[in-house]
Amino acid sequence: MKKLIYLSLFLCLISMTIKAQSTDEKYGENVQSLDSTISSLYAVISGEKGQERNWELMQYLFHSDAKLIPSGKNKEGIYKVRYMTTLDYIENSGSWLVENGFFEKEIHRSVHTFGNITQVFSTYESFHSEADKAPFMRGINSIQLLNDGERWWIINIYWTQESEENPIPEKHLPVN
Repeated sequence: MKKLIYLSLFLCLISMTIKAQSTDEKYGENVQSLDSTISSLYAVISGEKGQERNWELMQYLFHSDAKLIPSGKNKEGIYKVRYMTTLDYIENSGSWLVENGFFEKEIHRSVHTFGNITQVFSTYESFHSEADKAPFMRGINSIQLLNDGERWWIINIYWTQESEENPIPEKHLPVN
């Protein structure tokens, strides 16, 4: 019986190792630089109406303990945040992205790095289709990343949308 348990554990470990190696081979280039990681983040959630997203890549970009944290005012006008795992985001937003079409495009970036940690303020515009001329929404993603010496990991994304009372400051907009 012990041999069967050890064999099962060994086979499970081998299977997980092969899957991890396969995922690294498939998506390793997406996380080799800060720029490729941020570009992959925007690309993975973007697509035309009816276009499926690559949720395997989405999960690969994020550390297993990462959080996605949208913020905004509730009905009472009080700013609130919601903490989601990558899977929570996929379950809560995935079908909406596909049903409605959604493109998020970075228009400005400021980067601050200390050692192995990096903080990126990434200003975005959102569209329902790549053909749209004007965004339906803008905001700023505050993205925290870790470089472990092998690759970049998204640790957290904390964001809020622009509003009339909270416009994006000029320093976070592209220079014309």
